[in-house]
Formats: sequence, C-alpha cells, structure tokens
Amino acid sequence: MEKTVSEAIAYRRSTRVYKDEAIDTKKVKQCLVNASLAPTSSNLQLWEFYHVTDKTKLKQLTAACFNQSAAKTAQQLVVVVARKDLWRKRAAANIAFLNKVYDKEGLSERDLKRKAMATKYYKKLIPTVYADFLGIFGQIKYFTFQIIGLFRPIYRQARRSDMRIVAHKSAGLAAQNFMVSMAAIGYDTCPMEGSDTLRVKQILDLPRGSEINMVIGCGIRDDKGIYGPRFRIPFEDIYYEV
Repeated sequence: MEKTVSEAIAYRRSTRVYKDEAIDTKKVKQCLVNASLAPTSSNLQLWEFYHVTDKTKLKQLTAACFNQSAAKTAQQLVVVVARKDLWRKRAAANIAFLNKVYDKEGLSERDLKRKAMATKYYKKLIPTVYADFLGIFGQIKYFTFQIIGLFRPIYRQARRSDMRIVAHKSAGLAAQNFMVSMAAIGYDTCPMEGSDTLRVKQILDLPRGSEINMVIGCGIRDDKGIYGPRFRIPFEDIYYEV
C-alpha cells in the first residue's frame, strides 16, 4: 500500500548503498511524472529529467559522480537538469495553452481580462526579467530595480545569477516531489551534488545552456545504506511564528 505524504517524508532517507535488486522502470517514470507537477516559477517549467537505465551510461555516470556508493550501487539514476535557456520556448508554450483554453465564444469579461493579463505577463514581463546579454542587461536591470525599490516594492532579483537560482529552485522542488513519490512506493533515493557536471553533460549529450541540478541514485535500501540515525537541528531553533 502506498504511504501517506507524511509517512513518505518520514521514510525518505538519503540511501548510500542499495540492494542488488531491480526496481520497476515504469514506477520510477511515474514518480517523474509526479515531479513534473511540482510548483515552478511563472509556470515556466525550466527543467528536464534524464532517467538513466542503460548499463553503459550508468557506469559512465558513476565515474562522473566520483564512484561514490550511492551512484555505484544504484539500480537507476535520475539526472535533474535546469534549463534556464529554454525560457522563450516555455513562455511560448504557456501562451499557446492560454489561447487554447480561452479559444471559445461567450467568454465573460473577467475571463477576457484574465487571458489578456496572463498573455501580457508572458509576452512582456518574462522577457524583461529573463532577457540578457553576457550579464550586462541583468546588471542594468538590477540597479534600475534597486532605485525603483526606494519608492515602492519591486522584484529585485534580475541578474543572470539570480535567474539561475530561480531555475534551480524550481528544479529542486521537482526533485523533492520525485524523491517523496519514490519513498511512497518503498523505493529509495540519494540526491548527489558531488559530480563532475561537465562530464555528466557530455555523457548525456546535453546542450551548453543546460545545468546539472543534481544526480539522484535510485534503488532499494540496503541495511548498511543508511548512515546512522537522522539528525535535525531542534525545530524550536529554526521555527519562528510572526
């Protein structure tokens, strides 16, 4: 029986060693479908998921992950990729979706305004925030927004580095959806930041504009795969009710 959300979160641990036991590729793929339903900034979905099952690719990626056991013993790997470079394509997809949803007669004035506002958002605001050239436009926007911010609230994260963070935050949320979904069906994962990201991109034949968010080992935990009891900072030290 699939675990509840709370049960899955409690069950999930970073598993460093997996049993030599196959896992169902279709079930892992469904967990990636769940990942694609994660919240994402401006619904741009600037992510891709590479589900690696090929033995040769697994071996190559293991080496790129420094042969750490979470990769070496994994039955499958999932590489979460941030694709900030696809913002134009994703914005266009959102506009096409809006046109399809609102392509009907008898729309209320409220619906027409909603469509116009959303379309303007993707045609005007998104290019304003994401468009850049060698980081120069980003710096200009950043300082301009800081000046405007002296007089009213404004979005301030406009530099190229800021937009990279936005894309990686969304990718991280998707990765968490995936890992909790895996835990819910009794599968285990280990998110790995330790990798030669250039080699990972070369192995997967990824374009220059892509960025590796994390590599996730997948399998069924071995008893020695959990390195000790879970430690967390006391909740009262990190929780503030305002």
